[in-house]
Amino acid sequence: MQSKAFSMEDLFAFLNAGVSAFHSTAAAAAILEAEGYRNCPESAAWHLVPGGKYYTTRNGSAILAWRMPKGPLTGWHAAASHSDSPTWRIKTLDGADHGFARAEVEGYGGMLMSTWFDRPLSVAGRLLVRTADGVESRLVHPERALACIPNLCIHFNREANTGLNYNPQVDLQPIFGAEGGSLKDTLAAEAGGKAEDILATDLVLCITEKAQRVGLQGEYFMSGRIDDLECAYATLYGFLQGRGEEAGRGDIWVMFDNEEVGSSSRQGAQGSLMSDVLARIEESLGVTKEQSIRARTNCLLLSADNGHAIHPNHPEKSDQKLPVNMGGGVILKYNARQTYTTSGLTGAAFTAICEKAGVPVQTFANRADVAGGSTLGNLLGRQILMPMVDIGVGQLAMHSAMETASCKDAEYLANACAAYYNTPIFQPEDGQWKLGL
Repeated sequence: MQSKAFSMEDLFAFLNAGVSAFHSTAAAAAILEAEGYRNCPESAAWHLVPGGKYYTTRNGSAILAWRMPKGPLTGWHAAASHSDSPTWRIKTLDGADHGFARAEVEGYGGMLMSTWFDRPLSVAGRLLVRTADGVESRLVHPERALACIPNLCIHFNREANTGLNYNPQVDLQPIFGAEGGSLKDTLAAEAGGKAEDILATDLVLCITEKAQRVGLQGEYFMSGRIDDLECAYATLYGFLQGRGEEAGRGDIWVMFDNEEVGSSSRQGAQGSLMSDVLARIEESLGVTKEQSIRARTNCLLLSADNGHAIHPNHPEKSDQKLPVNMGGGVILKYNARQTYTTSGLTGAAFTAICEKAGVPVQTFANRADVAGGSTLGNLLGRQILMPMVDIGVGQLAMHSAMETASCKDAEYLANACAAYYNTPIFQPEDGQWKLGL
């Protein structure tokens, strides 16, 4: 992908492939393999060489790639995103009720529940299958509609259009066809195995719609999982454009799991994935504690997760003095409570990089009377003490089953990330940046 122009078609392919966190990770691994990156399982001994290109995965749902420095370590470029999106986790397989085949689900993340009604749904994730040698993971995603979550008709609920509090245990349970069908059998056949060999599953519901352009001039696009796979792909694209011209700088790209439920898992941003990989890299380089601290100071970590564009029907929900417009460029996210990691210092550095690349920058902050959310950077920063900046692009309908974003912004973000990975960044003194612009 190095020196390859960004394309919406490649982004769409990544969005379409990422039907579960496991599939997102597999899609990223396939891109890295095609670019010559070698898999380093965490359980194996690593033999790292200067300038080498590597990646590792954890739980099959988080992935970290890196390029080794070619000389003594002086700093890092790093970008982090996440692989997961709000959806419905399948708790039990093969139930039956009132003549329907059922499978019980529970909510994963804070989704807009109503957007999951009355649309064709499939299933994605992994099966844990018994083998002669133990247990094997197999990804599954039947590319056809297997289920739906039927709405209650207006005749039975005259209040449906005046507001409804949904009970996920009652209102949001899917049907999988007529009683007698077996989801377990269907998924086993999809994976080329037998139902009796399935020991456990990690499965979610996913929409069947594909990413597509919308708008009179195709200026926007709609897809599931734009939050956060758009940022995941844009940062990966930027990482792969890195030319590695600084002998002492290492480059890192990471896509964590479980951001939508707090990042506190082993494969989440509060887990040890990044710190473990950094420790193994530094040990292979013979880096001292002082060299490690200096290198982690001489870097800027991009915490990449989308934000909210101004809504055409509800502009009052945004800060009118800081409107984020679709197509207006990359956003920098600020928050007085430090739930976003951007400071004046880190924001200034990334703004300068974007200006050099011809990428417009917008400032995002919530209204003073609205408490904003947090990002993975805020949580990652509790153990990886690198200067960080929270970035993304503005989108509409965040956490809907189908979201909307700008094609122009996607390209802006990808180009900004490419410029970042090719810009030397140093802090000669606290509060100063030296940028190789």
